[in-house]
Amino acid sequence: MRVFVDVDKCVAAGQCVFTAMEVFDQRDDDGLVVLLNAEPPAELADDVRHAALICPAQAIRTEE
Repeated sequence: MRVFVDVDKCVAAGQCVFTAMEVFDQRDDDGLVVLLNAEPPAELADDVRHAALICPAQAIRTEE
């Protein structure tokens, strides 16, 4: 799996961090998404897919 984020779409809701904190974080100054791991291990794939699904701005995309 490969993960992509579009920071320009991010609205700093933080749902991705709550769902997959090993893969996503937020910037301290404005709360926008930070991608920590663009190729997360297979055991995190379900969490990452869920984070992409619940992102209110649809700023997260995955490729299998």
